[in-house]
Amino acid sequence: MKMVKSLILGSAAGLLAMGGAQAADLPVKAKAVEYVRICSLYGAGFWYIPGTDTCMKIGGYLRVDTTFNGGIYNSPAWSGDAGQHNRYQDYFSARSRMALTVDTRTATEYGVVRTFGQADFQFSTLGNNTMNPNSVNGSLPVASSNLLDTPGGGYVAVEFVFIQFAGFTFGKSASAFATPWHGYPGNNSSFLLGGHDTVTGVNNIQYTAQFGNGVSGTIGLDDPTVFDRTVVANLTVPLTSQGAVANAYAGVHAPDIVGNIRIDQAWGLFQISASAHEVNASYNVLNTVGAPAGATALPGAAPTGLSELSGHPDTKWGGAVMAALQIKNIPTGPGDDIKFDATFAKGNTKQVISTSSTSPNPFSLFGSPGFGSYQSLGFGAVTDGVYAPAGLAGPLFGADGKIHLTTAWGVRGAFNHNWDPYWSSSLFGSYSSVSYDNTAKFFICSTFTAARVAAPSLDYSCNPDFNVSQLGAITRWTPVKNLTFSAEVMWFHLDQKFTGSGIITPSAPKPTARYDFQDQDTVSLNVRVQRNF
Repeated sequence: MKMVKSLILGSAAGLLAMGGAQAADLPVKAKAVEYVRICSLYGAGFWYIPGTDTCMKIGGYLRVDTTFNGGIYNSPAWSGDAGQHNRYQDYFSARSRMALTVDTRTATEYGVVRTFGQADFQFSTLGNNTMNPNSVNGSLPVASSNLLDTPGGGYVAVEFVFIQFAGFTFGKSASAFATPWHGYPGNNSSFLLGGHDTVTGVNNIQYTAQFGNGVSGTIGLDDPTVFDRTVVANLTVPLTSQGAVANAYAGVHAPDIVGNIRIDQAWGLFQISASAHEVNASYNVLNTVGAPAGATALPGAAPTGLSELSGHPDTKWGGAVMAALQIKNIPTGPGDDIKFDATFAKGNTKQVISTSSTSPNPFSLFGSPGFGSYQSLGFGAVTDGVYAPAGLAGPLFGADGKIHLTTAWGVRGAFNHNWDPYWSSSLFGSYSSVSYDNTAKFFICSTFTAARVAAPSLDYSCNPDFNVSQLGAITRWTPVKNLTFSAEVMWFHLDQKFTGSGIITPSAPKPTARYDFQDQDTVSLNVRVQRNF
């Protein structure tokens, strides 16, 4: 018993000794906690990254919207199955998106070094506004993003990703040609035409100089591949029966040269912008096999073994100019303003027929039947230029082999009014025009009529010029800060210049029949809820 007692007491003494030794090894003072500090240098929401002198802001928005009789973001039913109003058209299209932005800034002896990026996590209606098998399944042609809009799917889109340093900007950002409002003077729609729109960014390098008193100037080089090109049409591949043209653009040999002079004052803003754009074609001889009469997407315009021997037209340079004006503090109420811009382009049509994505090409709408016809049809092809190779017989006999640049101009604007702190409205609109010179018109119409129009009416005439106009209104309700509900209605009108009628073959499911050439209209409605953070 004594032995057991001695063992227990000895073990307890040993444990106490070990505990005392461990207590002696603990640090006397705990390491100080480094708290996140507010950074007030660059506005609300910035904070210092712990252990650095870099400030960061994380923000963005969550948006859900639905468009009736159109595509997502209030895209009018101006082409495809929606333009045909056939059984494949969706009556509504929706998209849910969360945009996440990361903004970092560091003060240096050269000024602020800034990085900015935006990623959009989104899920859209499969097919956007159509259930045509060519759009939503594995057959050709396939819109690849549609394949991601399946149950449990969705995708991430990248908008701005750039670095700013000592007046320079490098990366995917707004073009120096752009206004601060891009294609959004007062609208939700991403499809208000009439001017420039790089709201989702374009790869560029640019330099901005501040001259004082609100005056600044920017010059830049833009990559034209995605945003600044429409089509260079080789007319050996005629327009389709719905106005589509085969693209014969060559590779990018030079960036677009862009710039602006801008004045920012308490009364508003005034800006003059300009751009220079290379218009170059690939070859004179291209493959036209497999281009059906009514196809809206041409598989032609591919090279053949004779393409390099056939030569090519000389490269031309086009460009555009824009004037923009914003007037603040107007007498209708606090916070009200007017935004307006006007653009003229020659061989740079994307500066006028512009959306936050690609240009609609072609416009193609069907309407009510006319006298003795199956239906009416209106279309318009969007191009930077067209050419017809010299030395060919048939409809292209006498062609000069030169690129003829397309002319376009547009105006757009909005009046924005605040009824009270919770309600606001905007009235917006635009007008755009696309036209071709007489030589281009002659050869466009010669090939189109010979290949696509049978038994034209006695009053039939061909003219590829067209105008488009839009008018819309939006009302917003903001019941609490940074949460907005809105409803937007927009009318779209296509003023096409063909007259008469003819037997043509549109893309399926439309039949080969007699169609009247007439102006067309469509109306769309968009409803949206958005929470900014």
